[in-house]
Amino acid sequence: MKLIIISNRLPLKIVGDDNNHKVIPSPGGLSTGLDSLETKIDKHWVGWPGMYLEEGNEKEIINRQLQEQNFHPVYLSPEQIEDYYEGFSNSVLWPLCHYFSSYIHYENKYWEAYKEVNTLFCKAALEIIEPEDIVWIQDYQLMLLPQMIRDQVSDISIGYFHHIPFPSYELFRGIPERADLLNGLLGADLVAFHTHSYMRHFISAVYRVLKLDCKLDEIQMDRRVVDVDAFPMGINYDTYHNALLDPAIKKNAEELRASFGSGKLILSVDRLDYSKGIIIRLKAFEEFLENNPEYLGQVSLVMVVAPSRDNVDIYTELKNEIDMKVGAINGKYSSIDWTPVYYFYQAFNSEELAALYHIADIALVTPLRDGMNLVAKEYIATKRENESGVLILSEMAGASIELSDAIIVNPTDTKEIEKAILQALEMPIADQLEAIAAMQEIISTQTVKQWAKDFIEELTSIKEKNDALQQKIVEKDNFEIIKQAYDKTKNRLIILDYDGTLAPFYKEPMQAYPTPNLLKILEELSSDSRNHVVISSGRNKQTLDKWLGDLPIGLAAEHGAFYKEDGIWHQMSQNQEWDEEILNIIKQTVKRTPKSKLEMKDTALVWHYRNVDVWLADLRVTQLINALLNPCARHNLQIMKGNKIVEVKSGDISKGSEANRLIDKGNYDFIMAIGDDTTDEEMFMALPQEAITIKVGQSSNAAIYNLPTQKQTLLFLQKLMIK
Repeated sequence: MKLIIISNRLPLKIVGDDNNHKVIPSPGGLSTGLDSLETKIDKHWVGWPGMYLEEGNEKEIINRQLQEQNFHPVYLSPEQIEDYYEGFSNSVLWPLCHYFSSYIHYENKYWEAYKEVNTLFCKAALEIIEPEDIVWIQDYQLMLLPQMIRDQVSDISIGYFHHIPFPSYELFRGIPERADLLNGLLGADLVAFHTHSYMRHFISAVYRVLKLDCKLDEIQMDRRVVDVDAFPMGINYDTYHNALLDPAIKKNAEELRASFGSGKLILSVDRLDYSKGIIIRLKAFEEFLENNPEYLGQVSLVMVVAPSRDNVDIYTELKNEIDMKVGAINGKYSSIDWTPVYYFYQAFNSEELAALYHIADIALVTPLRDGMNLVAKEYIATKRENESGVLILSEMAGASIELSDAIIVNPTDTKEIEKAILQALEMPIADQLEAIAAMQEIISTQTVKQWAKDFIEELTSIKEKNDALQQKIVEKDNFEIIKQAYDKTKNRLIILDYDGTLAPFYKEPMQAYPTPNLLKILEELSSDSRNHVVISSGRNKQTLDKWLGDLPIGLAAEHGAFYKEDGIWHQMSQNQEWDEEILNIIKQTVKRTPKSKLEMKDTALVWHYRNVDVWLADLRVTQLINALLNPCARHNLQIMKGNKIVEVKSGDISKGSEANRLIDKGNYDFIMAIGDDTTDEEMFMALPQEAITIKVGQSSNAAIYNLPTQKQTLLFLQKLMIK
């Protein structure tokens, strides 16, 4: 077994001149976390090495060095980097996911390049993937890759982690490739995000774009489930917490502190990006100085901006705007012995950042939107015992969920940021230490190592679950077990649900009338004198009689409230005189819910919502059930939630009670029931343990076997009857 990590970039640097390149590992947070996993698992990494190389001796030398370190390069041409990375990844997906839709720059060639590069990554991964391997795909540049690999290899675990925000459905629906991207991600066994809000947005998009059923945090596919979860990424806590124990870092911190003077220091660390809120942060600091003149000469902002994509127009403009704003503030407020803003347009290494974190009295972290933001965690981690400090943190950063003891601000509100700066400067030391201790308790536990461990453990768990589901699917081995039992028995009871089992669901329920093929299968099945075939359905008896009444089979309508034997209908439950309160509650729900409707049966009321928007449907289902609880309890009525329905009926009648009635009447040596809904699960549970129970669609603990799709039911029955 191997762990294969696939990311846009390999964690390395290629250094040297044109004739002598050397590969040097460049561990970041992700590689640090992965290195901590079980040593018995070989780790391999697939990604772009960060440079373009022509074919030749030099490339062979570098490839050999990469292979020695289990790095597997995907070489990209300059055109592919331009259109796949700078194009679709960072000019479409990045602004989309960070809620800057006005910054989206779309060209058709971008999407073609994105597909092409994802295919190259797939090809490179398939060269090393073996059965039972674990594949962990990283981030938005590779959203198509999970399904690409799944199409080629089935017996592996595939995980995907989305490191940036996932936008709301209303934004995500705006790009033409929305379905392709979602289908790509659903090739994974586990799709994960930093926060539950991103997770919720993803599930909402799957609901609305792909029309797939989601059960809490699971998305039902044909033959498996996809788990969706949140894993907030941590940092290497000990590295930052113990940084000042390094004499070199401590000396650097002391020198930096002296160079900035004796005033309070506010630290800001970002990569150049419009999502970081740098300009708003500068405006807020400017307003703070203007409105709090007593702090002039007493506090400075140390702003670190790491260069990024400054050859792109939007980023060039942002860089120029920052330069001008810093210059304007310093020009207006600086004095001979005081600089309001110390501005560094350069990347700092982790040791240099640790020194800055240590001396900073306040960390000002206010991105407009951020997947996690590890700077906030690094700042808190660096503080040693009895070292004070205050974190001001954007509510739009994923880290704000965990770091709730920070001063949380709206990053677009300069007035709120200004007040937060003043609050931080005036916060008592005791309160600062208390807040730091509370946040350190969290981040010292939820480290990057723990993050990686938790992800792999859940991925392994969902793989085991899907393996168990696979074992339930009626295929060659399982089918032979059922077939042998069927062939050797003489008195068989076969109970079949109708909608979702024998017939597919339609927008209009009356469109689900039996096809000639279905009628032929039922006629052949019932023509065997050893078979007693019963259609047990929630449909009313009039519809069942019209559609199936001419066949020599038993019928059970309205979940067993009526049954037909020997051509005669019998009634097990009295017709209901519906309470006006109950009727009005459902009618009001229909009125308030477009595309829903009320069906009045003799013994049941059914609210149908198959064609309703999924979010609205979920809301109305909860509201309806809550409103019905008391009046239904008074009248001894059952509220049952089924497949896109809520039904009110007698609590004494169910498909389970109908199954018991049938069993009591016959001495059967073979019992088989097939159904797709929660009502059918009542039937499964009522049957003897030796009965063959088959759930159609999403697998169930109540059933022994599973048929992933409705179409497979008819094929199964046809094969069963082959002599």
